[in-house]
Amino acid sequence: MDARLSAIDQRMLAPDFWESPDSADLLKERADLLARRDEVARLDAELEDLEVLLELAEEEADADVVAEVRQRAAALEKEVGRTELARLLAGPHDRSSAIVTIHAGAGGTEAQDWAEMLLRMYLRWCENRGYKVRMLDHMPGEEAGTKSATFLADGPYAYGYLKAEAGVHRLVRISPFDASGRRHTSFASVFVVPELDDTIHVEIDEKDLRIDTYRSSGAGGQHVNKTDSAVRITHLPTGIVVQCQNERSQHKNKAIAMKILKSRLYEAEMAKREQEKQKLHGGKKDIAWGSQIRSYVLHPYQLIKDHRTDYETGNVGAVLDGEIDPFIERYLQLQAGN
Repeated sequence: MDARLSAIDQRMLAPDFWESPDSADLLKERADLLARRDEVARLDAELEDLEVLLELAEEEADADVVAEVRQRAAALEKEVGRTELARLLAGPHDRSSAIVTIHAGAGGTEAQDWAEMLLRMYLRWCENRGYKVRMLDHMPGEEAGTKSATFLADGPYAYGYLKAEAGVHRLVRISPFDASGRRHTSFASVFVVPELDDTIHVEIDEKDLRIDTYRSSGAGGQHVNKTDSAVRITHLPTGIVVQCQNERSQHKNKAIAMKILKSRLYEAEMAKREQEKQKLHGGKKDIAWGSQIRSYVLHPYQLIKDHRTDYETGNVGAVLDGEIDPFIERYLQLQAGN
């Protein structure tokens, strides 16, 4: 880490550094390395404090202090694990915030309720991580649940972590909407793209866009429901559709929708290049957008299994309350191993 920082600092001394096209990337990498170094130093200091505190507690036979050390040590162990995991996030946009979109699959109210459950799961996860969440678009279901939702998870490495959730999520349960108490299978898709900064340029031809406006159906007061402020943009060459209706003005909704579209197009191009590269290196199979990645079984038994890593747990309630870190960690470890 120190060697890389020294190399970047030397590069910054070059007369042509600020005119170089990679200067912005190097500055971001430098800031990332400094943040990681500071984090390691903080963890080392905490460990030293605990060692001293434990020695004093043992000398004085103070059970209360020993209990405090044990509690702080458990918290430190968890932080160290997260720091180690962050080392696996070496992608060009892993440190970025994430734009997450959830779509209910076919199945009406049942699938829309499942999409709502996933939305709650991710919002709880963001809350536990300390990420700020901004809802960009939300289309409620006709009777219950959510047809689609898009939100921004704002915080370091949000994309690096949440990219592990991209794909189709399958739910098996006794439907609360079925009077006969039958078992139903529902699907919802999750798309995750990085929030692009101003240094990333994505060319979009206006002729390739179909822009529709409509009346907002979500929350936001009387104003948004009386005007056609919601915006839906279709990128005709790729068929990608994005929408935004949570802002009061059509102009703001269009700007946010364009931002989401640029991120989707950029990520699609990166995924295409990765697939082509893998074909050249032995045809290694990638986790494609839209593939089923995880099953959540609530009946006749309780089990959540990730089909990519084979990790599974019976603690269904905790996972649906946002405790998805074990799934994310094993996915990142699998990717790093590849």
